Amino acid sequence: MKIKHLIAALAAVGASGAFAADTYVIEPNHTYPSFEADHMGISVWRGKFNKSSGTITLDRAAKTGTLDITIDMSSINFGHDKMNEHAKAPDIFDVATYPTATYKAKSIRFSGDTPASVDGELTLHGVTKPVSLTINKFKCIEHPMLKREVCGADASGQFKRNDFGVNFGLPLFSPEVRLAIQVEAIKQ
Repeated sequence: MKIKHLIAALAAVGASGAFAADTYVIEPNHTYPSFEADHMGISVWRGKFNKSSGTITLDRAAKTGTLDITIDMSSINFGHDKMNEHAKAPDIFDVATYPTATYKAKSIRFSGDTPASVDGELTLHGVTKPVSLTINKFKCIEHPMLKREVCGADASGQFKRNDFGVNFGLPLFSPEVRLAIQVEAIKQ
């Protein structure tokens, strides 16, 4: 009888291990956090960060996951060299003091079998605040060149930059910032 229970326990552990969380590493050449911000009410400026890294875990059976992303703030790109340099200066992002921004999430909510939203914390300009993201699109494929699973997503959210101490141009410039994040990550 004891051997039977041991075999049953080992089978249960093996079965639960088959559904363990998968880890994915952000593919930096296909991941670009981007943003939109008001420019004196007359236009919307768009920019992106060219360098980011991080990991995502997904446990599809338990419908949970985590997210840990680091953004190199010096990689900001508005497509306008003078604006890029000004954004790095002490009166905006102060990249010399705050070289990175991070987004860490302990909670990924699913809708059915698909990740649908993320609750996490953004650390920007030395300040950490909650920021939620909506996952607008999510898909995994067996990558034809890598011969491994690759998942991609399009996520969006928004926050007020002044909540993070980025006050340049207020009140002339609106504090709302809209995020749009394209991400691809390779299963490890």
